[in-house]
Parts: sequence; structure tokens; C-alpha cells
Amino acid sequence: MPRRSDFRFFHRLRVRWAEVDMQKIVFNAHYLMYFDTAIADYWRALALPYEESMVAMGGDLYVRKATIEFNASARVDDVIDVGMRCARIGNSSIHFEGALFRGDALLVTCELVYVFADPATQTSRQVPQVLRALLTDYEAREPVFEVVAGSWDELGEGAGALRREVFIEEQKVPVDMEWDEHDAVAVHGVARNRLGRVIATGRLLSEAPGIARVGRMAVHRAMRGGGHGASVLKLLEDAARARGDCEVRLHAQQSAEAFYARLGYVPSGEPFEEAGIGHIEMRRML
Repeated sequence: MPRRSDFRFFHRLRVRWAEVDMQKIVFNAHYLMYFDTAIADYWRALALPYEESMVAMGGDLYVRKATIEFNASARVDDVIDVGMRCARIGNSSIHFEGALFRGDALLVTCELVYVFADPATQTSRQVPQVLRALLTDYEAREPVFEVVAGSWDELGEGAGALRREVFIEEQKVPVDMEWDEHDAVAVHGVARNRLGRVIATGRLLSEAPGIARVGRMAVHRAMRGGGHGASVLKLLEDAARARGDCEVRLHAQQSAEAFYARLGYVPSGEPFEEAGIGHIEMRRML
């Protein structure tokens, strides 16, 4: 029987009223939805935006087998943790094992078997080596993305593509407000997944002697909440500290104020608008 310690990955959820049946327990079909939802979050844990990553690898995953074994029932308002792990990788198949826990109590287990295949014909293909290595390393608790600092010449292509997606396309920031002369002199930081895709970025400028300015913080829409933005921010803070800065300042979008507060930043001054988006100045001593 699987135990919590067997899993690196967990997806937490709370049972909703609409998911219980006349017996006041979770309707059996919803458990498969729980495991499928956990699989979607598992890909985020691998730092892989699913759709574009599958396109980059030249295939997609199709369910071949899904089995569930019931040990005990979940009830409305239970907080449950869905553990998921890659148990085996064949030539074209990937076998996942899942377990649903309430606390330490095991409620339900599952097996999901996927086949990597050509999307046009749904004929099987060999699991790409990059995906095979990524799954193996993740289950071995190895890092699955890297954080690097560099110049715009070194990192601008990937960082710029992400900034265009987030600021210009998603948030409708005018193009002439996004690109400026500071990119050429800034220290840039990026988080990059195993496919080489930049999933988070930011830049570091010198505002005054001893004072650093962080800006252009952006995280891929599908990767938010995964710690990638925090990793980039820490990298930039370390770079600021290494050059002798004692304070970091930034203009936080008000929707991200809580994120920066958790990382030690405090508001300074009154809220203001920038590119039609509410912001607040925040600062942190190094």
C-alpha cells in the first residue's frame, strides 16, 4: 500500500458539495477527475507548460488505461491530498501511480497509463529522451529548471518573448512602454525549463548608490504559483547584494502585492497607476 512518503508531488483540494452523492460521500466518477486534475498540476511541477511543451517534443499523451481502487470514502469539506508519481517509462508508454490521502489515511489509489503519440495519427512514438530524463530526475528529487543571470545579449531572446506574452499580449501594456534603453545595461534573470523555455524573468538596475531597482518581473501564465518568480527575484537580490547594494525597490502590481510581501517587501507611499494597472512601491533591505 502506498504511503505519503512515497510521493514527491501532491495536489491539494477540498471536496465540494456538488461532488457528493445521495450517500453523502464523493461520487465514484469524481475520483478519476481528482487524479486527472493532479496530473495537470504535475506537469506544472515539472516546469512544463503542457500544450506548448508537447508541441515542442513533437507529440502528445493519450490515456490508454485508467484504474481506480477504493479503500475508503471522502466526504464534503474533506481536505485531501492527491499524490502522483511516475512509476515506469516504457518505449512509448508512461505509467503513473496515484494515491488520495486524508491526512495520513489512504482513501483511493489509481494507475494511469499514457502513450506518447503523433497527434495527427495517434500512432505511438518513443518517449523523447528529454522527457524521460525529466521525469526520472523529478522523481529522484532533482531540480527540473535552472535560474541564470546575464546580459540582454545573452538572455534577451527568451526573456523578451515571455515579457511580450505577459505584458503586451496578456496585460495590454503599450509596446512603446515595454521596451526601453535600460534592457541593454540591466542584469537580467531567467528561470528556464528543461526544454530551454523561459518561464520567468526579471531585471536589475542601479537606481542610486547602494539602491537596486527590480523590474519587468514576469512569469508564464501556466507556471504561476510554482516558485519560479521567487527564484528569479532571489537571483537578482543576490546580484544586488554582491555588488554592494543594501536595498531593493520595485513597483509591484497591486495584484502581486501579497507575493512580494511574503518575500519580505513592504509598501512605501501611495498606490499609483502605471500603463493603466494599479501599482505600489515596495522595498526590502538586503
